[in-house]
Amino acid sequence: MRLKTTLDQWLTLSEIDKAGSIQAAATALNKSHTTLIYAIKKLENQLGLPVLKVEGRRAVLTDDGKSLLRRAQSMIEQAQALEEISIQLAQGVESEIIIAIDHLCDRKWLYEPLAAFLEGNSTTSVKVIETSLSKTSNMVEQESADISIITLPITNYPCESFGTVNMLPVVMKSHPLASKPEVCLADLAVNKQIVIRDLGESLTKDVGWLKSNQRITVDNFDHALQAVKHGLGYCRIPEHIIKSQNESDLVTLNVERSNRYHVPLHLTLPKADKTGSAANCLYSLLLASVSER
Repeated sequence: MRLKTTLDQWLTLSEIDKAGSIQAAATALNKSHTTLIYAIKKLENQLGLPVLKVEGRRAVLTDDGKSLLRRAQSMIEQAQALEEISIQLAQGVESEIIIAIDHLCDRKWLYEPLAAFLEGNSTTSVKVIETSLSKTSNMVEQESADISIITLPITNYPCESFGTVNMLPVVMKSHPLASKPEVCLADLAVNKQIVIRDLGESLTKDVGWLKSNQRITVDNFDHALQAVKHGLGYCRIPEHIIKSQNESDLVTLNVERSNRYHVPLHLTLPKADKTGSAANCLYSLLLASVSER
């Protein structure tokens, strides 16, 4: 289907509506008064109805003109957005960036800076991939991500400190371990442990204390917490996740010589000098956010 009208005609009508007169709109569009009059007359002929009328010294839209312009406004805005996007793409701004975030990281550490980034960037889509253990390092070494939030530094990949996560052993109040003033490792060994599996391809990398006689392995801490809440066992869970639950029936265990441990988080650019401008911008925002927590 061939369109009778053009985007430029609707933009002209929109500017006249904003300016209140054809002369003012002509100045704003850097066009002649005659050119705008011709454009509107042609639009009216193509539509078969008047869209503009003169009241005193003002040019105002007819009711039909207002109705049509309301529908055309989104088209004008989309065209303007397309031009902004094309400018950014021509300048080398990535159409998409991939962020790998280790599952230990507090997600708000990512999403708050990301919100600020998106306010100033209408071009770049963002893909967030949660990682753990070997998958965390694999995505860096394979340069699968533009930005990676990792735990320990990876050989030959410079990184910056991004924060520290406290890991706490928790059970439900109804669990037998909850009533013990102090839990020894022997107690843990005879109770079911909930652990997070390695999301990497090798599925062989394990960390921490894993000597329970029976384990329940899940994909992430969301599942682990649900398992704990159902009384299935104990699990070491990041403190920020525990606090977000506001769950009075969750009990932090007092474990002999193993109450809590800290896991450092770091920020790295897997592609180094090949990193695009959008990823570099977000990386800077993420680093700046560390001092604001």
